[in-house]
Amino acid sequence: MLVLDHSDVQRLLSMPECIGVMEAALRQLAAGDMLQPLRSVVRRPDNLGFLGLMPSFAGGTIDAFGLKAVCIFPGNTARGLDSHLGAVLLFSGQTGELLAVINAAAVTAIRTAAVSAVATRLLARADSRRLVIFGTGVQAVTHIEAMNAVLTLEQVSIVGRTPVRAREFVARMRDRLHVRLEAAVDAGEAVGRADVVVTVTSSREPVLRREWIAAGTHINLVGSSVPAAREADSATMAAGSLFVDRRESTVNESGDYLEALREGAIPHDHIRAEIGEILHGAANGRTDTKEITIFKSLGLAVEDLAAASFLYHKALNEKCGTEVQFDLEAHHA
Repeated sequence: MLVLDHSDVQRLLSMPECIGVMEAALRQLAAGDMLQPLRSVVRRPDNLGFLGLMPSFAGGTIDAFGLKAVCIFPGNTARGLDSHLGAVLLFSGQTGELLAVINAAAVTAIRTAAVSAVATRLLARADSRRLVIFGTGVQAVTHIEAMNAVLTLEQVSIVGRTPVRAREFVARMRDRLHVRLEAAVDAGEAVGRADVVVTVTSSREPVLRREWIAAGTHINLVGSSVPAAREADSATMAAGSLFVDRRESTVNESGDYLEALREGAIPHDHIRAEIGEILHGAANGRTDTKEITIFKSLGLAVEDLAAASFLYHKALNEKCGTEVQFDLEAHHA
């Protein structure tokens, strides 16, 4: 069994590579070659955090089972910890052997942003130059890297929970991210000038409002993954053409979709298509330059499985990670 820690994942999984892996996985999912049930969740009674279990299977060249077991504790950022902590387990599809245990926080940080990059490349206007990020955590960093991989960015504006947090993020990341960063003084004004907006917050109430959004904007809603939290108001959801990673996940888990539906702002069939369906040629994306497009990302187990399979084989080729004897060796007569 191979163990890959946080630094192993960061070294082995570059953003451009992960974007390619995620595109292939979403296309394979749309083709019916990947299987995944809805995630199951076990919550602490005091709601401080929860454990999510995300199983999946992929045939074809991957031919493996995957299970991501991840604890999500929003308060971890104040402790200097990632809010997503856990492991991705990779099992052989032929024998069931446990092949690898991989740091889930590092995988989640990279693959989530890579999926947003796939959606942005498909849905954003080709001339998009200005990006607004809501959030100042790990996903803000990886999403800037991901957006910079698929867009020619001229400016990135950061909206934090407070102006101080936004300024601290900009000061901390200005030299690392190699893009023109600014702390947004006014969120609405920044969004009004944006071509692409990304929300990667832990907010339970909308941080993005319809009256701010200009025609032709593309939006990636990423931070909320539970029915009780949302980042966009219902008017935004109604005004945009909605694309998702998985319909089943959206109608069961997305607070952005479910709250807008409950308020009567959108119909049940408001979802235009899955991203994989566009990649597979079964659906169209943006129809004109003035259309507002929305990608609602919930994070899929098959994305973790695809990333884990890629990491496992690359680590073997480059002799990275730590090998551990886990299962009993077969005894032969």
